[in-house]
Amino acid sequence: MEEELFWLWSMDYGLWTKDIPMAKVNIKYINQPITDSDILYEDNHLIAVNKRAGDIVQVDETGDESLDDKVKKYIAQKYNKPNGAFLGVVHRLDRPVSGVILFAKTSKALDRINAMFKSRDMHKTYYAVVRNRPQPEAGNLIHWLVKNQQKNVTKAHDHEVAGSMRSELNYKLVGQLDGYYLIEVDPITGRPHQIRVQLSTLGCPIVGDNKYGYPRGSLRKSISLHARKLQFIHPIKKEPVLIIAPVPKDGFWERFEGMMGV
Repeated sequence: MEEELFWLWSMDYGLWTKDIPMAKVNIKYINQPITDSDILYEDNHLIAVNKRAGDIVQVDETGDESLDDKVKKYIAQKYNKPNGAFLGVVHRLDRPVSGVILFAKTSKALDRINAMFKSRDMHKTYYAVVRNRPQPEAGNLIHWLVKNQQKNVTKAHDHEVAGSMRSELNYKLVGQLDGYYLIEVDPITGRPHQIRVQLSTLGCPIVGDNKYGYPRGSLRKSISLHARKLQFIHPIKKEPVLIIAPVPKDGFWERFEGMMGV
């Protein structure tokens, strides 16, 4: 079983440890409903979900069911709301990224959480797996990002250019395993594809992210980037909240979870 899991994640993450024709592998995105096991935190005002890689937060041109619609269904069924449930999207994760994502269950919470994200009172921690050791092993990255909306690709510049947004993050190497390196990332700003393009600019494209320089893409369209933690002061209760998302159980991420701080 362990060898089978190793082969599956190797194929899925573009590592190709066995000489098997790609045509024999048929791993597809499976739309799954939200269940109690996906919920990381919930009260009367907020709900946090451990997003699966492949889920899309809001409806796009693919027509796939969005995560916010699935969470609405979950709330409506759990609390017997025949007319549906209110749900406010306060931030997003790229489709191939897994991890914690927070929604507001009331308009009051939505307004306050939006203000907290804008004022950077939300502390987010991500983990990325790369094949190249970062040099230096810890540091601060500042770029100016420009997104091509038609191609859905973001480009990083080392100076301000027309239409660019300043982007900043802190990172550090926290572990290595079998030639892979685990990087902890604390984004200071929240820009489209920010972590992906900034780590690529550092010379460390994320495993599976062929959009930003990794040589092969994942068959599941997932990348080795996980939103691990979200820390903030509750907008209504005024109490500290820490939400931690377990890593995907795919035979790959579990090998790194012990290196992640609490």
